[in-house]
Amino acid sequence: MIRIVLVEDQAMVRGALVALLSLEHDLEVVGEAADSASAIAIARATTPDVVLVDIELPDANGIETVKVLAPELPATRFIMLTTFGRPGYLQAAIEAGATGFLLKDAPSEQLAQSIRRVHAGVRAIDPNLAVAALTLGPNPLTPRQRDVLRLTRIGHSVQVIASELSLSEGTVRNYLSEAIAATSAANRHDAVRVAESRGWLD
Repeated sequence: MIRIVLVEDQAMVRGALVALLSLEHDLEVVGEAADSASAIAIARATTPDVVLVDIELPDANGIETVKVLAPELPATRFIMLTTFGRPGYLQAAIEAGATGFLLKDAPSEQLAQSIRRVHAGVRAIDPNLAVAALTLGPNPLTPRQRDVLRLTRIGHSVQVIASELSLSEGTVRNYLSEAIAATSAANRHDAVRVAESRGWLD
C-alpha cells in the first residue's frame, strides 16, 4: 500500500479526494490536515510515502510546508495540488522538493496515476504547465523586488513600504522600477498583476 497524507483546507474537497483515493486498491490515506501546521505534525508522526499538498493553505503557502518537510522526510514524495496553473508555482515547488504538480481540475484517474509515479521516483507534472514554465523561464524577480511588490499588492505606498522594509524611499522606487522592467509591465500595479498571474510572488 502507498500511504498518503492529504493536506487541503476545504473540507468538502478533502472529503471528495479521500473518497476517490479509497477506491484504489493500492492507496491508503493515513492522515488528513487542513493547514500547514497540522500537516507538518501529521507527516512527522506518520512518515507517509506521499504527501498531497494544496498550495493555498490558511496559515502558510503549501510550498513552504514542503520546504520544511522534504529535508526531514527524504523517503517521502510530495505532490502539489492547485487551482491556479501558475508557472512560477511549479518552479518554486520543484525547488522546494516536490516531484509532482497537478491542477485540481485534472481527471481523478490522473491523480492516482501521479501518486504511483512519484512513489516510484518519477516526476508527475501537468504537461501544459510544464510547457508554460519552460517558455517563461525562471522567476526574474529578486527577493527584494518580490517584497516590494507584495507590499504594493496590499495597497502600501512607497513611504510605508520603505518604513516596513527599513529602506529609503529612493531604494524602494529603484526596486519597483526594476520589477516593472523585469515583468515588462506598464507600472507597479501592472507588475503586481503580471507577477501574481505567473506565480512569482508566492
